[in-house]
Amino acid sequence: MSETAELYQTLIMDRTKNPRHAGKPAKFDLEGHGDNPMCGDRIHVYVADDGMRVNHESRGCAIMIASAELMADAVAGLTPDEISERRKAFEAMVNSGTPNPVLGDLNALSGVSEYRSRIRCATLPWSALSEALEGTK
Repeated sequence: MSETAELYQTLIMDRTKNPRHAGKPAKFDLEGHGDNPMCGDRIHVYVADDGMRVNHESRGCAIMIASAELMADAVAGLTPDEISERRKAFEAMVNSGTPNPVLGDLNALSGVSEYRSRIRCATLPWSALSEALEGTK
């Protein structure tokens, strides 16, 4: 395993075991959810639209939980349109395996492209966030 791959693996496991954005906040403005019946992943995303702070309640695999965590970091302070662009960049990255500098730590999930069935795990939090943000357009 390359040094970069090892660093990415460490980041994924850290964010899965030590989530920073997990839990339903006392106050939120928007909510979305997602399910992946293929592997049992479930997520609820909560958005406080004063600064686009995102929290989540997740149950599922390490890839999905790490994706939710890294997504929450990546979208903080962005507008809904900027979040949509970030989602497109993320989906392109997990499908191609090509890291994108704009994605920062989300690039840790670039290896998902080698496991096609896991792409849905990585993109599920983004789908839930998009559902939540539909009410802002």
